[in-house]
Amino acid sequence: MSTITIVQECGCFKRSDLENNTSFENNDEAMIKAQEMLNHMNTKFCGKHGFELSENGQDFSIAMKAPQAASGGCCGGGHCS
Repeated sequence: MSTITIVQECGCFKRSDLENNTSFENNDEAMIKAQEMLNHMNTKFCGKHGFELSENGQDFSIAMKAPQAASGGCCGGGHCS
């Protein structure tokens, strides 16, 4: 049994049709679904943060990526350019 866990549910996730703590009979099915979810979250959500997939044995976790440090004196808010 493999499980996909969303570590921190953001607002976009809560408004989506995606489900947290989804279980699958085999690891391959879970991996395919986790990659589909990751792709959906990174391309269809608001873009305020990205997501990354990690594997721990039979289980998969999708977590928000650590924020990138802003460079060039920009705060990273998107309004400096």
